[in-house]
Amino acid sequence: MTLRLTSDFWVRAYLRRLEIANIPAYVTAHGEPHAGAVMVKCATLDGRATLWQRSFDLTTGARKWVVLAEGPEAEVDASIRRQRGFDPDLWVIEIESRDGRTLLDEEGLSD
Repeated sequence: MTLRLTSDFWVRAYLRRLEIANIPAYVTAHGEPHAGAVMVKCATLDGRATLWQRSFDLTTGARKWVVLAEGPEAEVDASIRRQRGFDPDLWVIEIESRDGRTLLDEEGLSD
């Protein structure tokens, strides 16, 4: 049996990792604390952004981060609004990083 972290716990831990790395981040949509899905928006402060969501790799069963939307920040924000319309329990974390650094590729963040 694999133990999954609650969404609230994962978000708090992720925000702390970002803080340690001096990457500004904010929760812009507070989702369901126990099992809400999480999306991460990275704004590169040049009018562009990327939106990430966790997904399952059906071949391995592993969880990984995939790009859901990328381009002008206004279009990425519209994608977030659509997703929130489907899933009001969704968490959204916004990162401000000129170089697009999210730390999502670090060990432990796919859990």
